[in-house]
Amino acid sequence: MDLTYTPEQQAFRAEVRAWLEAHVPAQPLEHFDANRAGFEAHRQWEATLKSGDWGMVTWPREYGGRGVDLIQWLIFEEEYYRAGAPGRVNQNGIFLLGPTLMEFGTPEQKQRFLPPMAAGEEIWAQAWSEPQAGSDLAGIRATAQRDGDDYVLNGHKIWSSRGAFADWAFGLFREPGSERHKGTSLIFFRLDQPGVTRNPIRKINGHPGFAEIVLEDVRVPAFNRLGEEGQGWHICMATAGFERGLMLRSPARYQVAAARLADLWQARKADADPTQEADVVRAFMNAEAYALSIYQTASRLIAGAKIGPEASTNKIFWSELDIHLHRTALAILGVEAELLPDPARIAAGDPDWLDDYIFSLAGPVYAGSNEIQRNIIAERMLGLPR
Repeated sequence: MDLTYTPEQQAFRAEVRAWLEAHVPAQPLEHFDANRAGFEAHRQWEATLKSGDWGMVTWPREYGGRGVDLIQWLIFEEEYYRAGAPGRVNQNGIFLLGPTLMEFGTPEQKQRFLPPMAAGEEIWAQAWSEPQAGSDLAGIRATAQRDGDDYVLNGHKIWSSRGAFADWAFGLFREPGSERHKGTSLIFFRLDQPGVTRNPIRKINGHPGFAEIVLEDVRVPAFNRLGEEGQGWHICMATAGFERGLMLRSPARYQVAAARLADLWQARKADADPTQEADVVRAFMNAEAYALSIYQTASRLIAGAKIGPEASTNKIFWSELDIHLHRTALAILGVEAELLPDPARIAAGDPDWLDDYIFSLAGPVYAGSNEIQRNIIAERMLGLPR
């Protein structure tokens, strides 16, 4: 793999850096999961990004993008995290549903859903998991009954990311009477329409980052089905590939965190356990290794390959990297790590190591638990028996 950036890529980096320096808010926004005000502030940031055509740079211009390739997207992400720009409140849309729509959607669906997604006008929630079907997505029981040109949705979704405040959700539903992987369809529905009840679920920090969604005779047009009827499992596996192996957790997220960890070590090493330096180095090396792996994946996709079961290896790697990195930071801080951070320092851009560590603990669970990912690796990559 050639790791040399072309003149075009270098010019693109310079353009991204200059725009972000001119537009990133001077003070961090309130977290988008904290409350409606924080959510709407991030929606406005998405609109600001769209004003410079940065909403989702890999999409064609007619859908609100710039038409650049995945290598340039990685460059954009590196500059985005380096600039300390706000988190992407519409990550379920732009990073998960958007690429799936690009692959499976009709021209009419792309024109209807992608531009408002890129502009932050419509924020999306993911409605896959159910009380008895989390990582085992094939166990869903929510149904979609065809009725003329509509579907009637019934069921119970839970742990829906951004579900408390989002406008739309994409969910997996099955034809009544079907079982496991067969008879499922991926369907979009508005979260404010009749028959939809959503109950916020608060995280350990008190933020309503998830929601329980109950659907009772919710009517949606068949236009809102992505792909062919019964193709839902195949489509969701493509979405899961983007979630686990490429877009949801860009390498820049961990490279910036690893650099901050190195800075923390330099500031604290005089009073720290010298053996902790090895963990700092390991975190830094793993962040770089993950970046190289994703550059390789992006290069393969540009050449026409598809994301396959190897996405599961990436998911395990980045989730365990995240925990190790933040656990190392807390070990360096010692007893001080148990103190709530100074809000003024956080507002000035200092890492909130404790809060980020707590979030990292969810990594081996969301996007498909690591236990399930290891099963996928064993069966689909290594050919081991069930």
